[in-house]
Amino acid sequence: MTSINDLTVFHQTALHGSLTAAARELDITPAAASAAIKRLEQSLDTALFVRSTRSLRLTGEGESFLQHCRAALNALDTGRRELLAKKGEIGGTLRISASSDFGRNLLMPWLDEFQTQHPNLVLRLELTDRVADINRENVDIALRYGAPPDSNHVAFNIVRTRRIICGSPAYFERYGDPLTPEDLQNHNCLLYLVDERAYDQWGFHDGERRITVNVNGDRISNDAEAVHRWAVAGVGLANKSMLDMCQDLLHGRVRTTLTQYACAEISMYLICPGKKQVTPAALLLRDFLREKCAAALAAVE
Repeated sequence: MTSINDLTVFHQTALHGSLTAAARELDITPAAASAAIKRLEQSLDTALFVRSTRSLRLTGEGESFLQHCRAALNALDTGRRELLAKKGEIGGTLRISASSDFGRNLLMPWLDEFQTQHPNLVLRLELTDRVADINRENVDIALRYGAPPDSNHVAFNIVRTRRIICGSPAYFERYGDPLTPEDLQNHNCLLYLVDERAYDQWGFHDGERRITVNVNGDRISNDAEAVHRWAVAGVGLANKSMLDMCQDLLHGRVRTTLTQYACAEISMYLICPGKKQVTPAALLLRDFLREKCAAALAAVE
């Protein structure tokens, strides 16, 4: 009989394209992961992967079996959640995708507290700044700034915040404050790369007047947390969400500038691929994050 654990190893190996990565995800040894795949292939009398010294990819049969494996594991997880819900408990696996900066600096410590409240819940967290297709990412919820483009998704507004221009006290002591948005052209601006395009046009409002400034700098990254760290280190000025920077603002590691000009307001959403993923666990996390985000912003606004 096929083991659920072996199916889980197969699913994770297919997802990551690596036995080592799958073993790390499941907290087992690579040897144990390899043995699980061999048992599964023997029980099915079918090769599921094509192996080489540098890669591991699914065979045609493996691609087909993966769809059934994913459906079976999801069904088992749904059944477990329903049983726990009947007992008044929240359990199962909640698969979360979040941006790197918010995820590492705010979400991770908050999830520690959330899981303490719900010890039967398994949290699987993926941190990425790429624009994710959550229909293909095998996640239950994605935490993202901006409304979802797909109307089939179920989105809950978590918090509304605004963008700020910020830097470290050491940076301002050395270079001074820009007095107008146009002055940013004389400052080292830290650029965030989105889908291979640098976010180098920073927008402001002065009353009814819209101002767009083309900025530049010597640091560019596709990782929002890298931009965050550079700002704290005094390398340059960053255009960031106030929520992402709230702890550094609170403790004086950064401060804002150009506060007389309004930057864009943005909302963070908890997005589910469909109604099926709107589980009691997802709704509890939604309410928990609303409280946490509101409190974090209230401390610095």
